[in-house]
Amino acid sequence: MRLQHKRLAAYLIAAMVAGGVAAQSEPTSWALDPAHTEVKFAVNHFFTPVTGKFEEFEAKLQYDPENPSKSSVEVTIPVASVNTGNSMRDDHLRTADWFEVEKHPYITFKSTSVRATDSGGLVARGPLTIKGVARQVELPIALLGRQPIPAPMQEMMGGAQEVASFQASTAVDRGDFGVGVGSWAATMVVGGEVEIEILAEAHRR
Repeated sequence: MRLQHKRLAAYLIAAMVAGGVAAQSEPTSWALDPAHTEVKFAVNHFFTPVTGKFEEFEAKLQYDPENPSKSSVEVTIPVASVNTGNSMRDDHLRTADWFEVEKHPYITFKSTSVRATDSGGLVARGPLTIKGVARQVELPIALLGRQPIPAPMQEMMGGAQEVASFQASTAVDRGDFGVGVGSWAATMVVGGEVEIEILAEAHRR
Protein backbone atom coordinates (compact mmCIF):
# COMPACT_ATOMS: atom_id res chain seq x y z
CA MET A 1 0.00 0.00 0.00
CA ARG A 2 2.80 2.39 0.90
CA LEU A 3 4.47 1.66 -2.44
CA GLN A 4 1.20 2.44 -4.24
CA HIS A 5 0.82 5.69 -2.29
CA LYS A 6 4.40 6.67 -3.16
CA ARG A 7 3.79 5.92 -6.82
CA LEU A 8 0.56 7.94 -6.76
CA ALA A 9 2.30 10.86 -5.05
CA ALA A 10 5.14 10.74 -7.55
CA TYR A 11 2.65 10.71 -10.44
CA LEU A 12 0.75 13.70 -9.04
CA ILE A 13 3.96 15.68 -8.51
CA ALA A 14 5.12 14.88 -12.05
CA ALA A 15 1.75 15.92 -13.44
CA MET A 16 1.84 19.19 -11.51
CA VAL A 17 5.37 19.96 -12.70
CA ALA A 18 4.47 19.11 -16.29
CA GLY A 19 1.38 21.27 -16.05
CA GLY A 20 3.42 24.15 -14.65
CA VAL A 21 5.92 23.89 -17.48
CA ALA A 22 3.13 23.79 -20.04
CA ALA A 23 1.48 26.84 -18.49
CA GLN A 24 4.73 28.79 -18.47
CA SER A 25 5.38 27.94 -22.11
CA GLU A 26 2.18 29.62 -23.22
CA PRO A 27 2.67 33.18 -24.53
CA THR A 28 1.16 35.96 -22.43
CA SER A 29 -1.67 38.15 -23.69
CA TRP A 30 -1.07 41.89 -23.49
CA ALA A 31 -3.79 44.53 -23.82
CA LEU A 32 -3.05 47.77 -25.64
CA ASP A 33 -3.57 51.05 -23.81
CA PRO A 34 -5.36 53.13 -26.50
CA ALA A 35 -4.56 56.40 -24.72
CA HIS A 36 -0.83 55.71 -25.15
CA THR A 37 -0.85 53.98 -28.54
CA GLU A 38 -0.62 55.61 -31.97
CA VAL A 39 -0.78 54.31 -35.54
CA LYS A 40 0.90 56.95 -37.72
CA PHE A 41 2.02 57.34 -41.33
CA ALA A 42 3.91 59.82 -43.49
CA VAL A 43 4.02 60.36 -47.25
CA ASN A 44 5.50 63.13 -49.39
CA HIS A 45 3.40 65.75 -51.18
CA PHE A 46 5.91 66.79 -53.82
CA PHE A 47 8.88 67.12 -51.42
CA THR A 48 7.04 67.86 -48.17
CA PRO A 49 6.26 65.02 -45.75
CA VAL A 50 2.58 64.96 -44.79
CA THR A 51 1.74 63.03 -41.65
CA GLY A 52 -1.45 61.40 -40.47
CA LYS A 53 -2.79 58.75 -38.15
CA PHE A 54 -5.70 56.41 -37.64
CA GLU A 55 -7.83 57.31 -34.64
CA GLU A 56 -9.28 53.81 -34.22
CA PHE A 57 -7.60 50.40 -34.07
CA GLU A 58 -7.80 47.03 -32.41
CA ALA A 59 -4.92 44.69 -31.67
CA LYS A 60 -4.33 41.24 -30.23
CA LEU A 61 -0.83 40.91 -28.83
CA GLN A 62 0.85 37.78 -27.51
CA TYR A 63 4.33 38.50 -26.19
CA ASP A 64 6.68 35.86 -24.81
CA PRO A 65 10.07 37.46 -23.96
CA GLU A 66 11.58 34.07 -23.13
CA ASN A 67 10.52 32.50 -26.43
CA PRO A 68 9.88 35.25 -29.02
CA SER A 69 8.85 32.77 -31.71
CA LYS A 70 5.67 32.11 -29.71
CA SER A 71 4.73 35.78 -29.84
CA SER A 72 2.14 37.10 -32.29
CA VAL A 73 0.39 40.30 -33.29
CA GLU A 74 -2.88 40.96 -35.08
CA VAL A 75 -4.03 44.49 -35.95
CA THR A 76 -7.31 45.76 -37.41
CA ILE A 77 -7.66 49.43 -38.41
CA PRO A 78 -10.94 51.05 -39.51
CA VAL A 79 -9.79 53.12 -42.49
CA ALA A 80 -12.57 55.69 -42.03
CA SER A 81 -10.78 56.86 -38.88
CA VAL A 82 -7.95 58.39 -40.95
CA ASN A 83 -6.93 61.84 -39.74
CA THR A 84 -4.37 64.05 -41.49
CA GLY A 85 -5.54 67.26 -39.87
CA ASN A 86 -7.42 68.35 -43.01
CA SER A 87 -11.04 67.26 -43.31
CA MET A 88 -11.25 67.79 -47.09
CA ARG A 89 -8.17 65.64 -47.64
CA ASP A 90 -9.43 62.98 -45.22
CA ASP A 91 -12.76 62.80 -47.06
CA HIS A 92 -10.89 62.36 -50.34
CA LEU A 93 -8.76 59.58 -48.86
CA ARG A 94 -11.95 57.68 -48.01
CA THR A 95 -13.14 57.70 -51.64
CA ALA A 96 -12.48 55.18 -54.42
CA ASP A 97 -9.54 57.36 -55.58
CA TRP A 98 -7.66 56.16 -52.52
CA PHE A 99 -8.85 53.70 -49.86
CA GLU A 100 -12.45 53.13 -51.06
CA VAL A 101 -13.65 52.82 -47.48
CA GLU A 102 -17.19 51.66 -48.24
CA LYS A 103 -15.90 48.60 -50.09
CA HIS A 104 -12.72 48.02 -48.05
CA PRO A 105 -13.36 49.31 -44.52
CA TYR A 106 -10.34 47.78 -42.78
CA ILE A 107 -6.56 47.57 -42.96
CA THR A 108 -5.33 44.37 -41.31
CA PHE A 109 -2.05 42.75 -40.38
CA LYS A 110 -1.70 39.26 -38.90
CA SER A 111 1.69 37.79 -38.12
CA THR A 112 2.46 34.27 -39.29
CA SER A 113 5.89 34.24 -37.63
CA VAL A 114 7.91 36.27 -35.15
CA ARG A 115 11.67 36.07 -34.75
CA ALA A 116 14.19 37.73 -32.45
CA THR A 117 16.97 39.98 -33.76
CA ASP A 118 20.56 40.30 -32.57
CA SER A 119 19.74 43.77 -31.20
CA GLY A 120 17.08 42.39 -28.87
CA GLY A 121 14.12 43.39 -31.00
CA LEU A 122 11.59 41.35 -32.93
CA VAL A 123 10.50 41.01 -36.56
CA ALA A 124 6.90 40.04 -37.22
CA ARG A 125 6.16 38.67 -40.70
CA GLY A 126 2.73 38.23 -42.24
CA PRO A 127 0.13 39.55 -44.69
CA LEU A 128 -0.71 43.25 -44.66
CA THR A 129 -4.08 43.76 -46.35
CA ILE A 130 -5.06 47.17 -47.73
CA LYS A 131 -7.94 47.78 -50.12
CA GLY A 132 -8.46 44.03 -50.47
CA VAL A 133 -4.86 43.36 -51.55
CA ALA A 134 -2.63 41.23 -49.28
CA ARG A 135 1.16 41.52 -49.39
CA GLN A 136 3.72 39.80 -47.19
CA VAL A 137 5.63 42.36 -45.12
CA GLU A 138 8.15 42.31 -42.31
CA LEU A 139 7.47 44.57 -39.35
CA PRO A 140 10.54 45.32 -37.20
CA ILE A 141 9.56 45.85 -33.55
CA ALA A 142 11.75 47.44 -30.87
CA LEU A 143 11.08 46.88 -27.18
CA LEU A 144 11.30 50.36 -25.61
CA GLY A 145 10.96 49.09 -22.06
CA ARG A 146 9.26 46.61 -19.76
CA GLN A 147 8.70 46.70 -16.00
CA PRO A 148 6.37 45.51 -13.22
CA ILE A 149 3.66 47.91 -12.08
CA PRO A 150 3.89 48.75 -8.36
CA ALA A 151 1.14 47.12 -6.32
CA PRO A 152 -0.45 50.45 -5.22
CA MET A 153 -0.94 51.37 -8.90
CA GLN A 154 -2.36 48.06 -10.13
CA GLU A 155 -5.97 48.70 -9.08
CA MET A 156 -5.89 52.16 -10.68
CA MET A 157 -4.68 50.53 -13.92
CA GLY A 158 -7.41 47.92 -14.05
CA GLY A 159 -5.42 45.14 -12.42
CA ALA A 160 -2.45 45.36 -14.78
CA GLN A 161 0.69 43.84 -13.28
CA GLU A 162 3.26 44.72 -15.93
CA VAL A 163 3.75 47.33 -18.66
CA ALA A 164 5.73 47.14 -21.90
CA SER A 165 6.21 49.64 -24.71
CA PHE A 166 6.94 48.84 -28.35
CA GLN A 167 7.86 50.77 -31.49
CA ALA A 168 7.17 49.18 -34.87
CA SER A 169 8.00 50.74 -38.22
CA THR A 170 8.09 49.81 -41.87
CA ALA A 171 7.60 51.33 -45.33
CA VAL A 172 5.28 50.17 -48.10
CA ASP A 173 4.62 51.17 -51.69
CA ARG A 174 0.99 52.28 -51.85
CA GLY A 175 0.89 51.30 -55.51
CA ASP A 176 1.33 47.65 -54.49
CA PHE A 177 -2.09 47.90 -52.82
CA GLY A 178 -3.83 49.91 -55.53
CA VAL A 179 -4.11 53.01 -53.35
CA GLY A 180 -4.19 56.30 -55.26
CA VAL A 181 -3.18 54.96 -58.66
CA GLY A 182 -6.14 56.11 -60.74
CA SER A 183 -5.07 59.63 -61.74
CA TRP A 184 -1.97 61.54 -62.78
CA ALA A 185 -2.36 63.88 -59.78
CA ALA A 186 -2.24 61.02 -57.31
CA THR A 187 0.75 59.36 -58.92
CA MET A 188 2.77 62.50 -59.77
CA VAL A 189 2.10 64.72 -56.74
CA VAL A 190 1.95 62.21 -53.89
CA GLY A 191 4.96 60.01 -53.14
CA GLY A 192 4.69 56.27 -53.62
CA GLU A 193 6.46 55.19 -50.44
CA VAL A 194 4.48 55.43 -47.22
CA GLU A 195 6.26 55.22 -43.88
CA ILE A 196 4.26 53.53 -41.12
CA GLU A 197 5.00 53.75 -37.40
CA ILE A 198 3.20 52.19 -34.43
CA LEU A 199 3.95 53.33 -30.88
CA ALA A 200 2.24 51.01 -28.45
CA GLU A 201 1.94 50.68 -24.69
CA ALA A 202 0.59 47.33 -23.51
CA HIS A 203 -0.38 45.91 -20.11
CA ARG A 204 -0.29 42.38 -18.76
CA ARG A 205 -2.73 41.31 -16.06
